[in-house]
Amino acid sequence: MRIRTLEPARVALESAVITHGLPRPQNLEAARQMQTAIRAADAVPAIVAVLSGTPCIGISDDELVELANHPAPSKIALHNLSLACAMRWTGGTTVSATAYLAHRAGIQVMATGGIGGVHRDGRDISSDLPTLARTPILVVCSGAKVILDLPATREWLETHGIPIVGYQTDELPGFYVARTGLRVDATVEDVDALIALWEAHQAMGTAMLVVQPPPAAHAFSEPEMRALLEQALHEAEQAGIRGSATTPWLLARLAQLSGGRTVQTNLALLCANASLAGQLAARLSTR
Repeated sequence: MRIRTLEPARVALESAVITHGLPRPQNLEAARQMQTAIRAADAVPAIVAVLSGTPCIGISDDELVELANHPAPSKIALHNLSLACAMRWTGGTTVSATAYLAHRAGIQVMATGGIGGVHRDGRDISSDLPTLARTPILVVCSGAKVILDLPATREWLETHGIPIVGYQTDELPGFYVARTGLRVDATVEDVDALIALWEAHQAMGTAMLVVQPPPAAHAFSEPEMRALLEQALHEAEQAGIRGSATTPWLLARLAQLSGGRTVQTNLALLCANASLAGQLAARLSTR
């Protein structure tokens, strides 16, 4: 597999959020804001994507605009990455494909909104999880997406040796909500402490999650989000939404039900996570 790299990068950004996670034009806005946040921390961002069958570590702004406005982009995870290359697809990479490609390119840090996890029906898990269990990369996120079975996801991470470190929080966030009642493995207050834990963990061969809640001004209360989610899940069941279509459908429906507030929360947490990832990458570059 030939991987195209534009420039030496320090922070990988997954692009499925651009192609499938956010509506237009907020998807392009989010990508540019994340890049800006990483550069402000003196690190180099790299949006990871597949363009016409070529895995790319970093894309130009023209390519970003094309990706954000593609009429039918593919959603590319680790299981179909080779197919995407062979069949010359263009699309956004999920956490699993991004982590795999970033690690191959020597990048230690990646940023995203929320990782995939165990689905609520218990019959499926995101390919993000097994990929993180065998890929030593530092992932900055706001926990797992709230549409998932969060206790089961937390248990899966623990069972497979993926520590969860809370940055200025003692609970695993739930993407749109700050608190889920699920404890993290350790809590730290500054970037230096995160670096020390990552350096201690690297030899284990698994990822480490650094989680921070969405910015307080944008976070939903747990009861409010529960009500929205119950309605969206009921509608998804009635509509027969299954498999890989579930997550983007639910995220889009939550945006509609909340009058666009979930999109603003997503934008805010993506930028916050990119900023923290940039700080981590900048500090690691001096070690």
